[in-house]
Amino acid sequence: MIVYTGGNLTYNEEAELMRYLQSIIIKGARSPERLLDEVTLFLHKVETELSEDRQAMLHVSRSRDRVLDGRHVLLVDDDIRNIFSLSSVLEHQGLKVDIGRDGFEAIDMLDKQPDIDVVLIDMMMPGMDGVEATRRIRKDARFRKLPIIAITAKVMKDNQEQCLAAGASDYLAKPIDVDRLYSLLRVWMPRRV
Repeated sequence: MIVYTGGNLTYNEEAELMRYLQSIIIKGARSPERLLDEVTLFLHKVETELSEDRQAMLHVSRSRDRVLDGRHVLLVDDDIRNIFSLSSVLEHQGLKVDIGRDGFEAIDMLDKQPDIDVVLIDMMMPGMDGVEATRRIRKDARFRKLPIIAITAKVMKDNQEQCLAAGASDYLAKPIDVDRLYSLLRVWMPRRV
């Protein structure tokens, strides 16, 4: 149970809260579904009593996953397995995914698709690797603020520093933690206004 309040609860307020929670638990003791229904009804009642500003804040909080919907990602990797798995999880969140197989294709794709919102780029690829591609992308004034997230199989400190020194905004280590990937995308692609 989490109670979030601007001040301390009085003894009477705590007692009232505990009595209410016990009544929910007693009512729902026979069925977990009933408990869920009771809590949902309680939360709905609380929500409808909130000010419009607080209700709007709650609505924004619930729709945070929609931040990614319709955004445009350039995924640059030479390994078809990585491309398949990452593009699948990205598309599942409503992202549009374009693919590049090396640094040359990444730069070419950015020239052809100026509406790309973020680049996910593997650091170790044949031809032009991700480090060199990131350096070249950053030299183009159009892409100085474009979020670039480096994907690296090596998590040693010097590899991370090398990615950031080349101009990457952030980095992810392989194997990719999907929740961390989504979090980074939300950070680097804030909600459009």
